[in-house]
Amino acid sequence: MSVLSRRQALAAAVAVAATAPFARAAAPRLAPPPKGYSRRAIDLVRQSLVIDMLAPLKIDMGPEFYAVPLSDKDAAEFRNCGITGFHHAVGLGGPDAHEHALSFFAIWGNYVARNSHVFTAVDKAADLSRAKADGKCAVIMGLQNADHFRRPTDVKFFYQLGQRCSQLTYNSQNRIGSGSTERVDGGVTDFGASIIEAMNGVGMLIDVSHSGDRTTLDAIAISKKPIAITHSNCRALIDHPRVKTDEAIKALAAKGGVMGITGVRNFVSKTEPTGIAQLADHIDHVVKLVGIDHVGIGSDADLNGYDDVSPEMNKQLRGAYKDSYAFREKIDVDGFDHPYKIYDLTEELIRRKYSDANIKAVLGGNFQRLLASTWGG
Repeated sequence: MSVLSRRQALAAAVAVAATAPFARAAAPRLAPPPKGYSRRAIDLVRQSLVIDMLAPLKIDMGPEFYAVPLSDKDAAEFRNCGITGFHHAVGLGGPDAHEHALSFFAIWGNYVARNSHVFTAVDKAADLSRAKADGKCAVIMGLQNADHFRRPTDVKFFYQLGQRCSQLTYNSQNRIGSGSTERVDGGVTDFGASIIEAMNGVGMLIDVSHSGDRTTLDAIAISKKPIAITHSNCRALIDHPRVKTDEAIKALAAKGGVMGITGVRNFVSKTEPTGIAQLADHIDHVVKLVGIDHVGIGSDADLNGYDDVSPEMNKQLRGAYKDSYAFREKIDVDGFDHPYKIYDLTEELIRRKYSDANIKAVLGGNFQRLLASTWGG
């Protein structure tokens, strides 16, 4: 959901600093999670390769965050949260998308390198497992739009810069297809089909989380490889344009894709309560519809959620979307808005009698399989 402002996108110069050398070090000792979690939940999170397929490192991504070293407090939260894979992506669009995307990758590639005691960049799927062994957080670089691809050859260019995932559209129409909040969805264009082919060719994961219904189905059909819905929910449980129909979920699964369930409140339930139980209902729905192998997590928030941002940033976030988004007073799901949220979700899956193997699949095993088949390694 996160949108990168022009000010932030053009502030790459602020983040220029000497890049720290990458070194393999002993994994730091993890602090125990707060009391109250079961031994089984703790063990499952520690044993799993947990991947959050939409997890910006920081929602308010201004220079005051990325231009300075990671604080000790933030470093401890990242190390101890239980999540290894963070898909760090924002929405960029418009005529300056190419320029803004270059700035985004310069800023955040530099940030990951300067904080290599906590983060490591991802090239192949094996880098996720290596990060887990080293006690680090693996950062998957992506964008929530493909407006920066001016021609198919740009796909390889940005892949070489480190981009490993791209949504085809954000909420609005672009040259590739239609977004979820457009009144009319014309599906994937001829240009969009050429971008999909180029993404398949280099091994960049295709994501249709914000795409309209027809564009979503077209992309699944056109792609020769499995694709992802990194962060969305089920329209069978909530009528919202940003969540996915059963038809789309079935088509995704039939191609071997994976859908990440999100913790944005207005995509989970229209009524109260809206907590982890209601979020897990969407996991249950996907499992019953297409099986355990096609569902994962895409929280669409940083470790502390949206409701902790400043009033100014909260207003900016809400103002960036059409009324059809139907934001409520709170944006986060109750109980899924803190650094240990993955433990709370694990406890809920235990209560629902998911097996250890199935819980590990939801926490990251399914996305690990998809990423390995897309990227190699």
